[in-house]
Amino acid sequence: MATTAATSANWKPAAVHAISSGMATAHKHTHKEHEGEALIDAAKRSLEDQGERWTGMRAEVFEELAKHSRPVSAYDIAENLSNQRGSRVAPNSVYRILDIFVRNNLANRIESANAFLVNSHPGCRHDCIFLICDDCGAADHIDDDRLTGALREAGQGAGYAEVRPVVELRGMCGACAK
Repeated sequence: MATTAATSANWKPAAVHAISSGMATAHKHTHKEHEGEALIDAAKRSLEDQGERWTGMRAEVFEELAKHSRPVSAYDIAENLSNQRGSRVAPNSVYRILDIFVRNNLANRIESANAFLVNSHPGCRHDCIFLICDDCGAADHIDDDRLTGALREAGQGAGYAEVRPVVELRGMCGACAK
């Protein structure tokens, strides 16, 4: 069912968000995109609203993640924080924090790359369809609740509970395809 929707000539994504380019953003549902200090403040509020603590280390990991416009690994975050602090930050500690961020919708995990992206609209719950450039590593995401909803329903129809669609499309971005 989802394949038919994705290949239909009439299919249009509900919203496209540029993560690493200056591409325009179109929305079918509403949420506020944040950046800079506003993003950090929104993430802190969202995490605390979920009953989690915003610790110094969590703030440092989030701020480092937010600096990157492309997917970044926990190892890269740990290395950058270690260099900033002048003392070693263990990647497993960063992984645990990133898992909390993903669970609380502050970050998205790019499964195929074992890497993470900051969520520029913390607190907005929806499933993302990621587009990843095989050449330059740029990543964009499409919000299409209709498509991911169909995937969720298919999983539930097969007897699965707490279905979480993870959809990644790989190819070449417009800039690399030129």
